[in-house]
Formats: sequence, C-alpha cells, structure tokens
Amino acid sequence: MLTWIPVTIAAASFQTVRFMLQKVLSSVTLTPGGATFARFAYSAPFILTGLALYLGLTGQALPELSARFWIFGLIGSLSQILATVCVVALFKQRNFAVGITFKKTEVIQTAIVGLVVLGDGISAWGWGAILIGLCAVLVLSKPPEAKGAWWQHLTNRASRLGLGAGVLFAFSAVSYRGASLELGDLAPAFRAGVTLAAVVTMQSLMMLAWLKLREPGEITRVWQARKVAVWVGLTSLGGSFCWFWAFTLQNAAYVKALGQVELLLSLLASVLFFKEKISRREILGMSLLVLSILALGLAIR
Repeated sequence: MLTWIPVTIAAASFQTVRFMLQKVLSSVTLTPGGATFARFAYSAPFILTGLALYLGLTGQALPELSARFWIFGLIGSLSQILATVCVVALFKQRNFAVGITFKKTEVIQTAIVGLVVLGDGISAWGWGAILIGLCAVLVLSKPPEAKGAWWQHLTNRASRLGLGAGVLFAFSAVSYRGASLELGDLAPAFRAGVTLAAVVTMQSLMMLAWLKLREPGEITRVWQARKVAVWVGLTSLGGSFCWFWAFTLQNAAYVKALGQVELLLSLLASVLFFKEKISRREILGMSLLVLSILALGLAIR
C-alpha cells in the first residue's frame, strides 16, 4: 500500500505550517518561550480529548506506565522543548527556509546519538552521509552578509542555535522511542497516542512553570494570541499524528527521506509568504543537506 506517501507529505505540510505560525508569533507577539508553550498548551486539550474518546469507544484501559516510561518521556519532553525554543529563536537570526534546514540536522545527529547511546552501528554509506551533512552545515554557517572565511562563522549565534536544535531533537527522538517501547505489544497507534498524551502534558506543565517564573506576563500574551496560537496546537497535533501513522505503514527510513519535502515547502514559504531572499550559498547548503539525508536513508533502510 502507498498510503504512507500522502500521509508523510501531510505530516511535513502540517509541520511547515506550524513553524510558519510560530515564526509569526515569535516575530510579532510572543517570545521564543511563549511561541513554544503555545504549541504544547493548545495541542494538549485536543490530544487528551482524542485519547479519552478512543478509550471510551473501544473500552480499553490505559496501560501501566512504568518509571522507565516516565524517565524516557521526561528526557524527551525537555529535549524537545529546548530544541523548539532554539528553532524559534533561530528564525530571528536567519530566514525561515535556512532555519528549517538547520533543524533538519537532527536526522544526521540521530545516527550519531544512536551510536553513542544505543551502540547502533553505522555503515560506510552512513558515515558518508554524515560527512556530506557536515559540509552542508559549514556552507550554511556563514550569513550571506558576513565577510571572512567560513570557519570564522561556526560559532555565531545562528550556527549554535541550529546545531543545538538538531542534537536536542535527536535526543528527543531516541527518548520517545524508548518510552513507546516500554508500553509492550499494544497497537502502534495506541502506543503513539498514550506516549504523545503523556509527553505533551508534561511539556505544558514544564513550560507553564518556566514562563510563570522567568517570563512574567507571557502566559497572558499566549492567551491573547489564541486566535493564531490555537492553530499552532492543531497543526502540531496533525503533524505528530501523521508522522506516527506513516511510521506504522512504512520503514521509518523511507518516511524520513520523503519527509524532507518539508525543506521544499519551507523554501516556498520563505519566498512566497515571508518575502525573504534565498542566496546561492543557502541553496547550495540546503541541497547538500537534502543529499546527505537521502544518503542516510539509503544507508539505514
């Protein structure tokens, strides 16, 4: 069945729209922390309601959630929060398409995290893909207006935010996989729903506490921005659901490879919606990164 193809494209589309909305919120109304909180706060009610309806209609009970489940979930939740804040902050440093491309280094870094944390082997093809990805990051690390050699720009704010987001998203993905595996032999969609509900609830509570302590008044601004922020929550929910659905239908390597259509969608959004210009260097960097991700997909299929 080829159902996974339109489902994956739908996931990438939802994710692109969500980042567009978060860029608007962070640029006009909210801080990066507030824009991140909006994603979790406005998606949690829909996720929890959906799970409750599913349990009521099917008569199933919630599975036992072990301590390991909550530990994995907590690590993944915190990593994803910090990664999302990095991406939203990055939008203020560089244009939308390059911000999404930096975020996509998570695919490359997941292979490295998997090797270090889980001992997963990487083939020669895999290491080749990582090297191509490194070249892409080196190309993208230099702002279009900057002068001087490329190595002088590896430590700028945009580079640090982009690479930081990538490694944090990698740790988040590994942790979420660990949490879902703790649920045993339940149906994949049900495991995904339970894990997602638990994670988003933790994220909403953590962000609520953080904003209350460190950014007074931001929670009120998130509520005032609800006409836009609620769509952040809905697109977040749609994207998460479609990603998990696609993973149940097809090898994750193929899904991730096809999911790079998000880069093309973000490029269109950058040019058509935000009226931003894309330099030749940035196009080259994004092309190299797409090539590296596709090569990695072939290596791990």
